[in-house]
Amino acid sequence: MAETKRVLLAEPRGYCAGVDRAVETVEKALDKHGAPVYVRKEIVHNRHVVETLAERGAVFVGETDEVPEGALVVFSAHGVSPEVHRTAAERNLKTIDATCPLVTKVHQEAKRFARDDYDILLIGHEGHEEVEGTAGEAPSHVQLVDGPASVDNVTVRDESKIVWLSQTTLSVDETMETVTRLREKFPLLNDPPSDDICYATQNRQVAVKAMAPRCDLVIVVGSKNSSNSVRLVEVALQAGAKASHLVDYARDVEVEWLEGVETVGITSGASVPEVLVRGVLDLLAEHGFDTVEPVTTANETVTFALPRELRPARTTR
Repeated sequence: MAETKRVLLAEPRGYCAGVDRAVETVEKALDKHGAPVYVRKEIVHNRHVVETLAERGAVFVGETDEVPEGALVVFSAHGVSPEVHRTAAERNLKTIDATCPLVTKVHQEAKRFARDDYDILLIGHEGHEEVEGTAGEAPSHVQLVDGPASVDNVTVRDESKIVWLSQTTLSVDETMETVTRLREKFPLLNDPPSDDICYATQNRQVAVKAMAPRCDLVIVVGSKNSSNSVRLVEVALQAGAKASHLVDYARDVEVEWLEGVETVGITSGASVPEVLVRGVLDLLAEHGFDTVEPVTTANETVTFALPRELRPARTTR
C-alpha cells in the first residue's frame, strides 16, 4: 500500500492582534501622510512584512536620531523605553506608538512595582527589543533573568519585595521552569497580577504541542529574529516531532527534509502573514503532500483598536 502523505495545519497560527494592529498602523500612516514614514526598528520581526512595507515607503531605522527633525516615526510592536520617547520629543518628531497593548500592560506592571520599590526579575532574552523597552521603564529596579541557568546569579535587596515579570513571546514551559527555580531561591517571590506571556504565544505553542507527536517533520514559518517563531521550533521538538525547521519562505524548505516523511506539521509565528504559509503548502503539494488536516486548539477573537492618531474622526452632528 502506498504511504499516505499528509499535512497537519496548526490553528491558531500566524498574525496575532498586536501584529495585525502594528502592520496596519504603518499602512494607514503611509495612506494618510504619504512616504516616507519612518519606523524605529522592525515593526514586527518578519522579513517579508518589513520588505513589503519598505517597498511602500516605510523607512526602517535603528534609532530616532536617524529620523529627520520634525518627521513622523512609528514605534514598533515590541515597545520602547521612556528614554526613546524623550529623544523623539527633543527632535520634534511626530510619533505614533504601535506597541502591542499586551506589552504596554507589562510596562505598566514594571512602573507600578518600581514605584513600590520592588526588585523586578524580568524573564526574557538579552538584547530583545521588548526586554529593552520594559527594563527601560525602571532600569534601577529591573534585573534580566535569561532562562533557568541564570537564576544562580540573581541577587535582591529584600526577599519579601520581589516580583517576576516576563517578555510576552517566551516559551510557556521554559518560563515556568525559570519561575520554579526563582521560587526555590526566593520563596516569597510574587507573581505578576496577570499572565505576561501573551494569549497568542500560548495558543500557538498549545497547537504545536497537540500536533507535534504525530509529525515526522514540523515546519515553522517565521524569521530567525522572531522570538515566538524560534520558540515554536523548540516546542515542536520537545513535544515529540522527529524534526523541526524554521523557514522564512517556501524556497527555504530543503527537499531532503521530506525524504521518508509521511506527516508534516505546519505552523507560523505571530508576525507571519498567511500568504507565506500558503507558499509552503503549495510546495508540499508538489511533493505529494496534498491532504491537509487542520489541528485546532483555540479560536481567537481578540482585536485591538488602532492608535488614536489613525482612528477615523468621529462625525458630530
